[in-house]
Amino acid sequence: MDFIIQNFNEFLTFTGFANASAGNLIMILVGALFIWLAIKKDFEPLLLVPIGLGIILGNIPFRADAGLEIGLYEDNSVLNIFYQGVKQGWYPPLVFLGIGAMTDFSALISNPKLILIGAAAQFGIFGAYMIALALGFEPNQAAGIAIIGGADGPTAIFLSSKLSPNLMGAIAVCAYSYMALVPVIQPPLMRLLTTKKERVIKMKPARQVSQTEKILFPIIGLLLTTFIVPSGLPLLGMLFFGNLLKESGKTTRLAKTASSSLNDIVVILLGLTVGCSTQASEFLTLNTIKIFALGALAFIIASASGILFVKLMNLFLPKGKKLNPLIGNAGVSAVPMSARISNNLGLEYDRHNFLLMHAMGPNVAGVIGSAVAAGALLGFFNSLQDKHIKNRIALKGQKHLTFNAFPFRATFLFFLALNPHSHFSFKGNDNLNLITQSAVRHCQNSKIMNARFIY
Repeated sequence: MDFIIQNFNEFLTFTGFANASAGNLIMILVGALFIWLAIKKDFEPLLLVPIGLGIILGNIPFRADAGLEIGLYEDNSVLNIFYQGVKQGWYPPLVFLGIGAMTDFSALISNPKLILIGAAAQFGIFGAYMIALALGFEPNQAAGIAIIGGADGPTAIFLSSKLSPNLMGAIAVCAYSYMALVPVIQPPLMRLLTTKKERVIKMKPARQVSQTEKILFPIIGLLLTTFIVPSGLPLLGMLFFGNLLKESGKTTRLAKTASSSLNDIVVILLGLTVGCSTQASEFLTLNTIKIFALGALAFIIASASGILFVKLMNLFLPKGKKLNPLIGNAGVSAVPMSARISNNLGLEYDRHNFLLMHAMGPNVAGVIGSAVAAGALLGFFNSLQDKHIKNRIALKGQKHLTFNAFPFRATFLFFLALNPHSHFSFKGNDNLNLITQSAVRHCQNSKIMNARFIY
């Protein structure tokens, strides 16, 4: 009998009731809210249902030292295996493959100047970046947060997984939350920044685009964007590849798979694992509140920039070729929600003024623009990181060296005496992984193979 009682008491210590915290319960309620918004309010259910359930799943309490291998961050657990697609950046490019296979770039091809609206909307990213720096975030963290302004969840996950992995859960949830809230955030802003006269501007129908143009666009677009921003290749390459599958006319089956079955599987795994990563200990912090505030600000700046840029363009366009400023909000890459909002608001003021196809031009330009912006930020930080490490490390003749690895403010002590007992020790902040990867590469290239790393 004592054996049964003893083992039963031990069993109770493994239950969720014994290990639950207030943070777990709060996050479970947040997950339930996401599911309610998705089902009841129809806010992006394909995204919010997996994320909402993932938040609940990631906050089920259990005994951490039990070695059950069930948690997201426990090696060999099923969730950890799924999470590698987020951590290593596999899922976002596959989502972009599906987006490319679903997207018709005809509106942009027929009116190339609409790409300027998509570019203008990226001001939200760089404006939020400056504000994030002012609030005390590290430069690489600020970049991961600012990309929320592009209203592109996969891009936000891709960049934050590279530059600020410790904030990725909050950034991803924030990005998808604001994507879902596009119908709530954008219309009041559009009314505020436009006049009634501007809202009823009728744009000329777009010209017919030939099949040859549609085939050439992804090839030319890929070459132009990746030659300018090679670090954006994983996203841009898959986006244009998916579009080429769609437009070639010879790979219909592949395009259909990329845009349906494959895309659905990736979205399920991406949403679920992103939700699981929002564990209470990491998510319920002051930084998360700042991230949501900055994300909202970035999204507002991006939407406003697109609208105001259209108004600026109209100052230089002849009377018959003016653009309706209502399509400016579509410069963010929330496809096709932003374009639908442009169309719906236009119909409110003139039931014969259909703006959907016109708004799709800046909308798809925003997809390209956000990927280019992410690639630019990634390339910028990687180049600075490598440059400063290579400039500051002394490999021979010095037994130790202290330096500040700008822009990450991490201070390292290097002990590189060339003998079997060489040490490489350091101290710093959450960005150490990014810095040390470059340090390791540099040591290996210089044949310093016997250095040990002390954490």
